[in-house]
Amino acid sequence: MALKIFKPITAGTRTRIDLVKSELTTDKPEKTLVSGFHKNGGRGAGGRISVRHQGGGHKRLYRTIDFKRDKHGIPGTVKTIEYDPNRSANIALIFYADGDKRYIIAPKGLTVGQKIMAGENATPTVGNALPLEAIPVGFTVHNIELTLGRGGQLVRSAGASALVAAKEGDYVTIRLPSSELRRVHGKCYATIGVVGNEDHMNVQYGKAGHKRWLGIRPTVRGMAMNPVDHPLGGGEGAGKGRNPVTPWGQPCKGYKTRNKRKTSSKFIISRRKK
Repeated sequence: MALKIFKPITAGTRTRIDLVKSELTTDKPEKTLVSGFHKNGGRGAGGRISVRHQGGGHKRLYRTIDFKRDKHGIPGTVKTIEYDPNRSANIALIFYADGDKRYIIAPKGLTVGQKIMAGENATPTVGNALPLEAIPVGFTVHNIELTLGRGGQLVRSAGASALVAAKEGDYVTIRLPSSELRRVHGKCYATIGVVGNEDHMNVQYGKAGHKRWLGIRPTVRGMAMNPVDHPLGGGEGAGKGRNPVTPWGQPCKGYKTRNKRKTSSKFIISRRKK
């Protein structure tokens, strides 16, 4: 998608950069694939905030996305390319030959009327889902499964892609967007191509209210708080006085938090770059 730079008519449009949504073909979702979206404002069952900076935002419906791509051997046709308020990527509505309708994440280059398919015998073209063992080395993929049959968990945001780097035995080595090299079982499915809407990263909201529409509340620096509210709070002047920490005292710059006994560590060949 292209970018739209606004004229500085108001303070909110002076720095605003938005997307030109020319790829979208409709503004109404498929009614059979949407459901209510309950928001809890970042609060748990006890009513206390467990995730900060969440709350408010525009009312939205949840689009049910087919991350599993388990319609094996059944061809489908791309009906529409749509906006999804719940993710950075666009979504595509697929009409399958058996009458079923499903949403998938729209990869770059997917067009209305294009035929797609999932399964071991599908051709490795954009939008098709195949087991990793059936995808040639050097291809870019997204929506990658980690557990067989669970559905895609990795590489789902706008503009993201992973590289099929190598194959050895039952496992395939994937280079993730973070540059991490990870082994994934060859039977796990992935979708060919790069996730579309790659210009999403260049959007500038222009005003604080735009973030509130998205359900993001203000973030206050710890140094601006009182000592009772944050370890970095209080004091005269702007001296930090100690290394940066979270509100609960955990170091937050360079401190490793991954569990050393995590069973999935054996599948990671090299960690992401520093």
